[in-house]
Amino acid sequence: MQDLPNPDQLLTAVARFLREDAGPALGRHGDNALAYQARVAANMVDTVARQTALAPAADAAERRRLQVLLGLPDEADLAALNRRLASRLADGAIDSSHPGLAEHLWATTLAKLAVDQPGYDTHQRHAAPTPTGTP
Repeated sequence: MQDLPNPDQLLTAVARFLREDAGPALGRHGDNALAYQARVAANMVDTVARQTALAPAADAAERRRLQVLLGLPDEADLAALNRRLASRLADGAIDSSHPGLAEHLWATTLAKLAVDQPGYDTHQRHAAPTPTGTP
């Protein structure tokens, strides 16, 4: 077990340094291009932090949906499941009317948006819990 700070805290500190210290200091010294790059780097660090926090649960949920959708409860390899889905879509074994396909694709898209673009309006609107507690 590692002591503190944990990886999330380290990533948060790096992003904060780039955004609040390095970027503004570079801008004050007239290097606006490098200040911009510091902001881009901070955003990249934020993305890595979200991915490390969210990916394990998102991958597990995607794996479970694909196992049900494809009828392959013993297949644990997410990449293999996605290849199998692509193959079945390509050969027509599964089409857009297949039960659960649209829901799976939408849930997968929202999970990816949570990492890549958490401020994106569609993600915010659909990720909010409904009165029943589900998105």
